[in-house]
Amino acid sequence: MGERSGEMQACGIVVEYNPFHNGHEFHVQQARKASGADVVVAVMSGNFLQRGEPAIVDKWQRARAALENGVDLIVELPPAWSVQSADFFAKGAISILQSLDCSFLCFGTDAPEPFDYEAFAHFEQNNQEVIDQFFQENASENQTYTQKMHAAFAAVYPDFLAEAHLPNHILGMRYARETCQYPSPMKLLPISRKQAAYHSQELSGGMIASATAIRKAVKAGQEIKGYVPESVRNDLLDQTIDWEFFWPLLQYQLIATPLEQLRTRYQVTEGLEYRIKDCLHATSFAEFMALLKTKRYTRTRLQRLMCYLLFQATSEEVQQAQKNTGIRILGFTTAGQTYLKQVKKKTDLPLISKFGKKESERFGYSLRVDQIYQLASPQIVEQNFGRSPIFLKN
Repeated sequence: MGERSGEMQACGIVVEYNPFHNGHEFHVQQARKASGADVVVAVMSGNFLQRGEPAIVDKWQRARAALENGVDLIVELPPAWSVQSADFFAKGAISILQSLDCSFLCFGTDAPEPFDYEAFAHFEQNNQEVIDQFFQENASENQTYTQKMHAAFAAVYPDFLAEAHLPNHILGMRYARETCQYPSPMKLLPISRKQAAYHSQELSGGMIASATAIRKAVKAGQEIKGYVPESVRNDLLDQTIDWEFFWPLLQYQLIATPLEQLRTRYQVTEGLEYRIKDCLHATSFAEFMALLKTKRYTRTRLQRLMCYLLFQATSEEVQQAQKNTGIRILGFTTAGQTYLKQVKKKTDLPLISKFGKKESERFGYSLRVDQIYQLASPQIVEQNFGRSPIFLKN
């Protein structure tokens, strides 16, 4: 990358903030410290997330919390990239951070020992044929794609970690693979995760708990003071959203859609439409998931599929939306604004700070997803039209 005289340097991070908590604030501080960058730029999933869930509070509330707690510029990862497997999620996020000219990428990792992500990415790039061949020859029918891929890596790459079920480590490998395809790749800065395991279910004694544990505590009416910033606590006390809000809409959708039409929806394969139709007597989303789940279909994969069905997404539409990625600016601090002015001329993706008729035609898929999110509750405010980036003076 080299020092660019007089220019600000940025460290990129990929986030969901569901909700924003102390561990996230620590990550932002670490990113700034490890990179020595002038600004921290976050790309954040919008109102639906990688694991196929609606966000607990909307993207603007989460963006504000990020800006109040150390992030300088926050932009949205559009739903065509966010509600996806790790591969696509990483591809979309990295393309946005590279487009915003970030010099570094800092990510949390749950790898139990140091792992050279860059070396792994280069190995993968140079040995694609060997990996593919192993994948084809040794893939067991009953394994998920991720399990097959890991078996292939473990066989051909001696340093590959056996603990390949670690979600952040998997994302780290995907980030590395994506960045090394750019002419000026971001420098990777993996940071070990502090205290809370990624999906640990309970609040611990310290100041840092996982987002999963915080969501669970909120649902159970437990106190979360001390684990999240005060403004986040107020947002969560005000109202939280989960899948159950959308169950009547999804159930109606699935009852009303004929089988042959269900088949045309994004990712509906292998006769899944019959199984879906058979489980519609469920009285809640949780029950529906329990009925649908099999060894072959993980809960996460099914939840993502339910998002696509709720959005009435087709393959063509998702691919089109991916090709047509724009960078929706959710907010910035004074420093973030200065940085934005610096990269404005360089970015190869369109920057969106106002959303009007033109944008609604160009980014129709993103708009529809947000409009559906708004249906969860009358309390959710307009997500697009008339919204300007949040500005926080610092």
